[in-house]
Amino acid sequence: MQGEALRTFRGLSYYAPDEAWALSAPLEAPGMHDAGEFTLDTNTGQPRQMALIGRVRVPLPDGERPLSVFGPLGEAAPARVFIPFRDATSGPETYGAGRYLDAPVSRGSGGEALVQLDFNLAYHPYCAYGDGWTCPLPPAENRLDVAVRAGERLPQTAQ
Repeated sequence: MQGEALRTFRGLSYYAPDEAWALSAPLEAPGMHDAGEFTLDTNTGQPRQMALIGRVRVPLPDGERPLSVFGPLGEAAPARVFIPFRDATSGPETYGAGRYLDAPVSRGSGGEALVQLDFNLAYHPYCAYGDGWTCPLPPAENRLDVAVRAGERLPQTAQ
């Protein structure tokens, strides 16, 4: 950030924390034909290769929705996963290309992998703040019709 943008910067804006957007979901292994390397489109057109770790099913007001979960290549069981997503706030209230969620993975009592989803920690990618960044875009299956009013938002929508 430089020049006039830096002089007028007043900090980041967030929705008020909401416990309803903090949940735990089992990590479902990817299907046989989905496993392995996955190509995410980016804002610059340079594809980003990541590992498709699996999916989580998120309970939303309009019903349960699956989200694809990614990790670094070569890591079958990462301690944290990457979930890029878009929702109904993308554009008018949050960065138009979507937001990111980095979520820790824990183990349930039966040894199953659980993703700790806290949308209150959703953030805008670097490309929201300036040119020169290559940012992965959410895949089609991570585009939600519902508004996720949690996490980072655009400054002009702050209340």
